Amino acid sequence: MVKKLVLNLFASIIFYTSIPLPYINGLDLQRVAYFAPLVGLMIGGILGLCDGGMNYLGIPVLTRSALVVSFWIAITGGLHLDGVMDTADGLAVGNPEKRLEVMTDSATGAFGAMAAIALILLKTTALIDIADHRWLVLMAACGWGRWGQQVAIACYPYLKPTGKGAFHKAAIRSSKDLLPGLLLLFILSGLLILLDSQNLWFALSMIVSGSAIATLTGFWFHHKLGGHTGDTYGAVVEWTEALFLCVLTIF
Repeated sequence: MVKKLVLNLFASIIFYTSIPLPYINGLDLQRVAYFAPLVGLMIGGILGLCDGGMNYLGIPVLTRSALVVSFWIAITGGLHLDGVMDTADGLAVGNPEKRLEVMTDSATGAFGAMAAIALILLKTTALIDIADHRWLVLMAACGWGRWGQQVAIACYPYLKPTGKGAFHKAAIRSSKDLLPGLLLLFILSGLLILLDSQNLWFALSMIVSGSAIATLTGFWFHHKLGGHTGDTYGAVVEWTEALFLCVLTIF
């Protein structure tokens, strides 16, 4: 049982990141979505370490934030950002019946490029305005983004049964499958309180804003398209991360 869980986590890391891991024969990718929030926390932790290292070297916050966001794209292989661009191109089409057809086109249109630029700018500028506990905020952003993906998988229909993301529906069957990731994110916010009891308000803000944004982002794409695809799953991840960082600048 433990070996199977480890292998499934290993498969999830390979699927969701560009981290160079050794290939293992017989890896099952059918359950990768189940471990998405945990992989998100790992990605955020790596980003936090990079940010802390650059801070130790005296790199200014603007340059540091831009480098973190660039590495953020690199460590995911642009997987989710590609979904953002394809989804934006699809939503730009006036005829709803042609949106899925446009989203399957590998060529990036003007609206896709604009969406990617806007998202990168939002992440970078928001990070500049977040001075404290940046490592934990990065972990939370990546975790909530992937929990939002799980919500979209569990709650809404998949529009292309033969699409690349169709097997995710088998991994996230019901709302019960959302609980492990939610618990991890609650524990992460609790670390803030352990570090300093005065962080209680900020920790609660992370939980409320993270869960709300993750849920509403998936709902918005469902409202626009009538369901989800692999591209919108990626868009949910990226926009949840960006909006979460933006909201946290308030607190």
